[in-house]
Amino acid sequence: MKKLPLILAVISIIAIAILFVLEFSSTDDKTEIQSQEASPGMPAGNIAYVEVDSVLLNFEMYYQLREELMEKQQSSEAELNTKGREYETGARDYEEKVRKGLVTRSTAQQMEQELLQQQQDLRNLANQLESQLMEEERVMNSRILDYIYNYLDEFAAENNFDYVLGKSFGNPVMYANEKLNVTDEVLKGLNFKYNKDKSSK
Repeated sequence: MKKLPLILAVISIIAIAILFVLEFSSTDDKTEIQSQEASPGMPAGNIAYVEVDSVLLNFEMYYQLREELMEKQQSSEAELNTKGREYETGARDYEEKVRKGLVTRSTAQQMEQELLQQQQDLRNLANQLESQLMEEERVMNSRILDYIYNYLDEFAAENNFDYVLGKSFGNPVMYANEKLNVTDEVLKGLNFKYNKDKSSK
């Protein structure tokens, strides 16, 4: 009877030792499984990063939408230049007629009022076009970022990443191990997905 506590203590120690071995061997198995699940060329572990500037500057969607925005900007500038030339022609005509005395005072005042209104309309048009282009650019950037974020959700899930950080000049990530850089893989996947989505429309 006196040996019973001693036997129970020995059994407890053996049980703890078995649990200890099982816990660490299962952790090793989990780590091995996670590293096997990661795609070839991907960093082992659950954190990676992308060079934000490289992704944006080499993403085909960025270039296509940027080109569309530039076309709209050129069209706006052309419209503004046309209206500007019309105003300048009217102003020269007014000055010449007044200088030569070809119009009455009341007609000159009416022409002056029309020119002032034309000038104001020109300013309003310039502000409107500038505001419109700024909004278009904001929407373009939002569309690009939304597309990238959606792709990164898929990319992180496929490669078992808990975090995909964005590294660029001036952001909080001051240093990152180059082995964690997945910029090239993300770019290839982004451009492939974008071209596939574009061709299916």
